Amino acid sequence: MDKNLQKDTSTTKNIKLDVIYIQEQLLIERRIRITIMSLLLAALLFTVIFGTLQNPFQYTFSKIGNRFDNRILFVFWAIFTGGAIQTSILALFRLEHYKSKFAYKFIVLGTVFLVLSAIIPALAETYPIWTWLHVITAGLYGIFLSLGIAPFIRFVSRQNPRLKSVIKVWAVIIWVGSVAWMFILGNTGIFELWGFGSVILFLLYLSLTLFEEQIVKRSVRLLQGENDLNSGIEKIFFRRKKRNKKS
Repeated sequence: MDKNLQKDTSTTKNIKLDVIYIQEQLLIERRIRITIMSLLLAALLFTVIFGTLQNPFQYTFSKIGNRFDNRILFVFWAIFTGGAIQTSILALFRLEHYKSKFAYKFIVLGTVFLVLSAIIPALAETYPIWTWLHVITAGLYGIFLSLGIAPFIRFVSRQNPRLKSVIKVWAVIIWVGSVAWMFILGNTGIFELWGFGSVILFLLYLSLTLFEEQIVKRSVRLLQGENDLNSGIEKIFFRRKKRNKKS
């Protein structure tokens, strides 16, 4: 009897610890999702504002930054937008347990090249060599970003077959759309607005979908055995508030 009682007590403690762990992870995932989506929305707004300071059909981002005394703003845009995109992608890697070391390195390198492209002056008449370096670093950003994210979205498609068609549509919008604008209008601000805007919107979609899925999975585990969903949720938060007051 004593042994059975000890086993029951141990099992109850383990269940309580598991519930506490799931609650904590649930709150962490929600906070990360809110942070990521806030950063991406801010980056999208910043991109649209900066890209339309001058006529985007005529001036690229680098021309807006270098020819109209907006260099500091241009560098800050690159740091913030590159950082927001990198942070969201790495958070999705972690969420989906994506282990490719090369993908992590490619994403970080891409951000470095984006910032370098903004720092390097792009005035062909005055700094022809520096302008070529600017073009090269900007191109490397696109290459490394693609190398980092393309294998990941294939991985997500395999893990979540229901998202496969939607991800294919987004891939067409981003890559085919960007190339199409390049051929139609050349290297203009529209091409860059489309490229950055579509990538950020895609990351917003992935963040909303994948984090929501993870939250639902944890919530299902947390509410096992509850007959009523609403009362189960109230119990969860009541227990959490009570535990916080004690601590």
